[in-house]
Amino acid sequence: MENISLFIKAFGNYLSLEKGLSKNTVSSYISDINFFVEYLNKKKLDDFGTLTRDDLLGYLENCSDNQMEPTSIARKLVSIKVFFRYLLSEKIIKTDITDVMNSPKLWRVLPDFLTIEEIDKMLDVFAPNSKDPLIIRNRAIIELIYSCGLRVSELVNIQIHDLKFDDAIIKVTGKGNKERIVPVGAKAEKILTKYIQVSRPELLKNNPTQSKIFVSHNGRILTRAMIWNIVKEAARLAGIKKNIYPHTLRHSFASHLLQNGADLRVIQEMLGHADISTTQIYTHVDQNRLKNIIKTFHPRA
Repeated sequence: MENISLFIKAFGNYLSLEKGLSKNTVSSYISDINFFVEYLNKKKLDDFGTLTRDDLLGYLENCSDNQMEPTSIARKLVSIKVFFRYLLSEKIIKTDITDVMNSPKLWRVLPDFLTIEEIDKMLDVFAPNSKDPLIIRNRAIIELIYSCGLRVSELVNIQIHDLKFDDAIIKVTGKGNKERIVPVGAKAEKILTKYIQVSRPELLKNNPTQSKIFVSHNGRILTRAMIWNIVKEAARLAGIKKNIYPHTLRHSFASHLLQNGADLRVIQEMLGHADISTTQIYTHVDQNRLKNIIKTFHPRA
């Protein structure tokens, strides 16, 4: 695959310039394709035009064998499908081997989520009366992700003017630059107010013009990797053995709303899902509640 780097670079330009995808989305696609190419190199498969569906299935099985999450495997397949469609349009390949391949339904597995008790344990890691600005910030981060069901990319881009404390809401910019308004829970609002009034000014001593809400110890914008580390460390200190990452808090937000009777359409709106089918995955977490309803109300139960 002598020209592979050129193909991938051209693919990135196509996604960015012709499809208008965001920098982060393009980066995700390119990362997935590079990962795929690494596998092909190891297998000495050096021509996209001669690849078979069995070769691609072998790659997907390899991902599974390496304990990759089903949703991640499904996403990688989507990236490959888009890439092969591009190669076909550019006449780099004659046949698109991915054109009839769909993600198996079994890949739409239930996402990991935390119990309410586990959420409390994670928050208890940060002493509520602490005066340490970083501890206050970290608690505010976890409270806000869980309270509002935010994606990490949404969290890091929230600015001061996006907060409307008088109405207890926050403006969030999600995928495709789509804005939505999300209510902020009372506990999240309380710790966020403390962070903004007490901790944030201290962190911004060397960078007072920063408009993003969450900043590092030297006033710079927090990266997604930093947020990931904060959540991971909180879970570790709380003694939680599950594989926790920031999106787990978003999953927990949706799952707990559903468990307590929230309408699926409302959850869809708050999560910023374009399609209700994406939100419906959370209905599987609620089987116990549904069983209890049947036992209580059905005459044959």
